[in-house]
Amino acid sequence: MERGVEWDFEPTLDTIADLLDVLGSPQRAYQVIHIAGTNGKTSTARLAEALLKERNLRVGRFTSPHLVSVRERITVDGEPLSEERFAEVYEEIIPYVELIDAKGRRVQFFELLTAMAFAAFADWPVDVAVIEAGMGGSWDATNVADGAVSVITPISLDHTDRLGSDIPSIAGEKAGIIKPGTTAVLAQQELAAAEVLMRRAADVGAVVAREGLEFGVLNREVAMGGQLLTLRGLKGVYDEVYLPLYGAHQASNAVCALAAVEALTGGDDPLDAELVRQAFAQASSPGRMEIVRRTPTVVVDAAHNPGGMQATLEGLHEAFDFAKVIGVLAVMRDKDVDSLLELLEPVLDEIVVTRNSSPRSMSPEKLASLAEPLFGEDRVHVVDRLDDAIDRGIAIADAEGEFSGTGVFIAGSVVTAGDARRLLKVDGER
Repeated sequence: MERGVEWDFEPTLDTIADLLDVLGSPQRAYQVIHIAGTNGKTSTARLAEALLKERNLRVGRFTSPHLVSVRERITVDGEPLSEERFAEVYEEIIPYVELIDAKGRRVQFFELLTAMAFAAFADWPVDVAVIEAGMGGSWDATNVADGAVSVITPISLDHTDRLGSDIPSIAGEKAGIIKPGTTAVLAQQELAAAEVLMRRAADVGAVVAREGLEFGVLNREVAMGGQLLTLRGLKGVYDEVYLPLYGAHQASNAVCALAAVEALTGGDDPLDAELVRQAFAQASSPGRMEIVRRTPTVVVDAAHNPGGMQATLEGLHEAFDFAKVIGVLAVMRDKDVDSLLELLEPVLDEIVVTRNSSPRSMSPEKLASLAEPLFGEDRVHVVDRLDDAIDRGIAIADAEGEFSGTGVFIAGSVVTAGDARRLLKVDGER
């Protein structure tokens, strides 16, 4: 049966609630950290998972979208479900899915994956599940779980056709994951978003922890392969924390994850500082400012909206001393492409426009027509396939000379990042 696409959903939790009810409410079998926001959700989830694992807890993580395999979305202790286990979970719940279908409410693709994740975590069982909202919050299928801690990462304009055309509307939708009597961890936000989030927290009696006030990054220095941080959590200060991720936005994600785990543990005692150092030193976030090749250096990033691209480009400038940058860009046609190009133009010396593997991908010709008025025709190269576009970008960088300091930056979509990782055979992927 056709399950639809995850970016198109009905504003109701009735279907997923009914499905989980007949499954025995698996989402209530463990503590939950629930994460919503526009940018940084997956990285924050992975960082929270790293901290919880280091405390010897069994952790389930549900994130979306995936880079290469759908199995990446459902992990236990950092490992995706095996192909066999993924198939088993599907086979176990599909009779119940069909039962709901028979009532005239078709279970959608993302609802099915959400139910699979909750069921898999209950069966394992896990101690804590770190759950990333797919889109929005209030009506997102993941919101059937009641997070003891909710995290709202930075909010900016994205999915405006589904979530609202302005920051307050989008913030109102994402604020829906904040539940009565819980703790809300808020990353630094635009004032318009912060007001909405604070109002929601007050309305439901949630305890609020705000980055920059109750917790935050005290110091940050660029280090080889990442950055060295001093973090002020909710219960203590943690210094000499090495994070092998680039950019101020990743430092923010780390301290939000830290505050969320501190809030979940209860009590007044800080986490063990060495535990925090060990957890973050081993952290990773594939497809986020990730070096996938050297000579020339090729960096892949999943940035696909203006807020995310701005943060990424600031991190790129800070972490990489590129004399020139060659961009490879493939975007979805429903994104704010004009704003992305405006942000990229001052940074990229040349841009190769192409398409990714999604049917939603903007055509290279259309993308070129938007890029050329900004960049000029001489700086824009149109290549139909992503693999050829990556080769073109690398060839342009190589032509500058091995010691020219020219890098290649591939971005525009999570799908683009995943495709690039596969094409460049990162982690043995094809």
